[in-house]
Amino acid sequence: MTKQQKPQGGMSVREAGRKGGQTVKERYGSEFYENIGRKGGEATRSTHGHEFYESIGKLGGKKGGESTRARYGPKFYETIGQKGGQKVKKLIEEGKKASK
Repeated sequence: MTKQQKPQGGMSVREAGRKGGQTVKERYGSEFYENIGRKGGEATRSTHGHEFYESIGKLGGKKGGESTRARYGPKFYETIGQKGGQKVKKLIEEGKKASK
């Protein structure tokens, strides 16, 4: 039985993970994930140093980018770029309102 197969009458690992993640999001909010991601990044930086990120950006980024492009196509990058730009615009507007 692989990880994706359901045991008798149960749910798959993927389904359980999705359900657990949704429960955490409902309980703590999406900011929770942002905070733990930031903490994880800071811990990795303190453990491995700045050079670690440079190396994975140069080596892994190219491989990962090629794999992502093959999987989702070039339009995917346009879509996530637009979403990121909208998020930044919203954050700037909120910052301006808060500083008034």
